[in-house]
Amino acid sequence: MKRSFFWLLTLLCTAHPGQAWVASNFLMTGPKAYLTYAKSVQVGTQSAIEECKYQFAWDRWNCPDSATQLRALRRATRETSFIRAISAAGVMYTLTRNCTLGELDNCGCDGSKNGKFGEVIWNNLVCCSDNVDFGERISKQYVDAQETGQDSRAAVNLHNNAAGRLAVKETMRRICRCHGMSESCTVQTCWSQLSDFREIGNYLKIKHSQAQKLEFDKKARNSADNRRAIQDAFSSIARTELVFLDESPDYCRRNSSLGLHGTEGRECLQHGEGRTLWERRSCRRLCLECGLRVEERRTEIVSSCNCKFQWCCKVNCEDCSQVLVKHVCARREGGDASGSAGRRRRT
Repeated sequence: MKRSFFWLLTLLCTAHPGQAWVASNFLMTGPKAYLTYAKSVQVGTQSAIEECKYQFAWDRWNCPDSATQLRALRRATRETSFIRAISAAGVMYTLTRNCTLGELDNCGCDGSKNGKFGEVIWNNLVCCSDNVDFGERISKQYVDAQETGQDSRAAVNLHNNAAGRLAVKETMRRICRCHGMSESCTVQTCWSQLSDFREIGNYLKIKHSQAQKLEFDKKARNSADNRRAIQDAFSSIARTELVFLDESPDYCRRNSSLGLHGTEGRECLQHGEGRTLWERRSCRRLCLECGLRVEERRTEIVSSCNCKFQWCCKVNCEDCSQVLVKHVCARREGGDASGSAGRRRRT
């Protein structure tokens, strides 16, 4: 079985100390650069996983922990395309940022943007263009090197990796400051900076919704020799777009073999200030459209309040209660359909 880089990423981010030596052993067998940049890769991967969970928090597929396991990554679904892209982007983003901050050897500001050393001086401050070319190159060494196949599945994975790295470049900010009399902008000093990683996540979430399915016949999908069919399939696909091969499973239903928990028991949002339309429709999407009902659950939390110091030496407090209301997806058949019986607990 070929090694999977994403299997390595899962090990790097796992909280189980017994598995840590496995990832370290893998890094020891790779190029020296693997050791030099391993920490940045780990941080970047963790950022990608957290961003994935944020972006899909109110979707039927909510980027569960099982999504980064090897058995899930074997499938080239629409969701897997996002995981590949956001992970490649996360590694590139962190490497680029750490390079700019001077935390990595043999790299610094991007000199191609604003001079030999990539630095400009503005108001006695050193402004530095982020060296995305460095981040892209090292990220590619880590991520793409593990994709040793030559079939359509490998081609899809490599394409989505590259699309994730392009997302970092596409969302970069160009910052300019004016010079001249009263800052008349007769002369400008400009440099390029990474955007917030959230912007990259938002960008790739849109790409996920627009992902295109590639169709191959059975021979083309399983033969490493049929490169022409693969090239033809990608000829009309922009490098920034995500692609997939396999249809997504039904995320409404529990599927133990795929590590899917379904939407039963998931919390959803209804009304509330500051919530997006997507969030306000989550109960319909997670519950009603999956054949479930929306159950309201009330929890009364009792805590100490209005505490007063009494001489000497005692503190008297009152009991204050607060009712927290949340909505979850529940089965339609059987049970208490009202779901309004509350629970009481102290904090």
